[in-house]
Amino acid sequence: MAKKSLIQREHKRKKLEEKYRLIRQSLKKKSKASSLSQKQKIEIQRKLQSLPRNSAPIRLHRRCLFTGRPRAHYRDFGLSGHILREMVHACLLPGATKSSW
Repeated sequence: MAKKSLIQREHKRKKLEEKYRLIRQSLKKKSKASSLSQKQKIEIQRKLQSLPRNSAPIRLHRRCLFTGRPRAHYRDFGLSGHILREMVHACLLPGATKSSW
């Protein structure tokens, strides 16, 4: 089980990212326009850098829904590999089977 503080930090980052998403997208669109002068591009870049660091989507980390584990995360299920394996063995995930060869 992950520390509660780390899980709360991820929730805080997610809220910040949602709050600043539209601002960040509009600034990025403006910066890609080819008709801007160098000074305008620099000003847009400064505005982007002035946004909170934790509002960047790259800083989000996917975690397991049950344990909060950040590694071995399967996007399709939202679970870590350990929990996914346990649930497959217990037949709690329909359509998922244990592989054998």
